[in-house]
Amino acid sequence: MKPTLAVFIHDPQCETECALGMIDGLVRDFNIRTFGIDELNIEFLKTVDAVAFPGGMGDADDFYDIFTEDHIDAIHTFIGVYNGKYLGICMGAYWAGPQYFDLCIDLEIEQYIKQPTADIITDGPTVANVTYNGVLERMYFYDGCAILGDSIDTVVATYANGDAMAAIQGNVGMFGCHPEALEWWYTQGGMDIALYDTTHAVLMCLFVHQLLDS
Repeated sequence: MKPTLAVFIHDPQCETECALGMIDGLVRDFNIRTFGIDELNIEFLKTVDAVAFPGGMGDADDFYDIFTEDHIDAIHTFIGVYNGKYLGICMGAYWAGPQYFDLCIDLEIEQYIKQPTADIITDGPTVANVTYNGVLERMYFYDGCAILGDSIDTVVATYANGDAMAAIQGNVGMFGCHPEALEWWYTQGGMDIALYDTTHAVLMCLFVHQLLDS
């Protein structure tokens, strides 16, 4: 039986396009449900195996405008009591950090472009050079996060400067790049279509399996 993954959609903080890319890459291996802000409660969450928070626009003010303490408590209960899994990609990964949902222990989830040794300085769409399970990849990047700290359980991928790009700590999986990126994201971002790589969605799918098995 396929595990059930619930994908959160709340435009623009969790953009529909990002959610659809995630669904497209995961639907063959997982039962997919979508949910919005009104269903972010423990009664809904305990009916699924994992929740996924996609990328999107937003900052700290936007976050606290849409999420209440009840929402945050529901996520903590889902993970801590029901052993639920949390997947965050780009904005969703930022939200796992201490300024937001506060799901990680002794980790900072910070903008990669602001790290002193980062090889990317633009906050617009581009590709990041990453090492993913020992293999060099060029993955879609849009102002994603670096996962900083020594308490990561599993580092799956690193940026060019060695900072963690994809990692798992406990029941929380975080991804700074966009493995779910669709072909048109590259052309819309002014990039060479040859940079689009269908295997990145496969890597995302394997990452979710690894998270569920952790």
